[in-house]
Amino acid sequence: MTEPAVGPGSGPEPRLDLEVDRLVHEPARLGILTVLSSVRSAEFLFLQSALGLSKGNLSSHLSRLEAGGLVEITKKFVGKKPQTTASISEAGAAAVERYWRQLDQLRELGRPVG
Repeated sequence: MTEPAVGPGSGPEPRLDLEVDRLVHEPARLGILTVLSSVRSAEFLFLQSALGLSKGNLSSHLSRLEAGGLVEITKKFVGKKPQTTASISEAGAAAVERYWRQLDQLRELGRPVG
């Protein structure tokens, strides 16, 4: 005797990937990663202005993202002025993509079936 199919598609339901990365989930860091995912690189002052963060707050979040391998920081001098730029790493781009996919899965859970 065969067992009846359970659920749509009659196969086992795929496991949802809902354990979000806390490094990405924090709002300021998510903002940084989202901005960086749409540009090749961004200067520190641009990120500060775009996100409305203080210099210290932005610096702290960038340091955490860099330590986690999600962004790359470049520091140089332009004339006599220091210039800090940030860019998203491959791991950072993958982490942001995974995060948005997880939110999409969560949103789907709340939709009525049928």
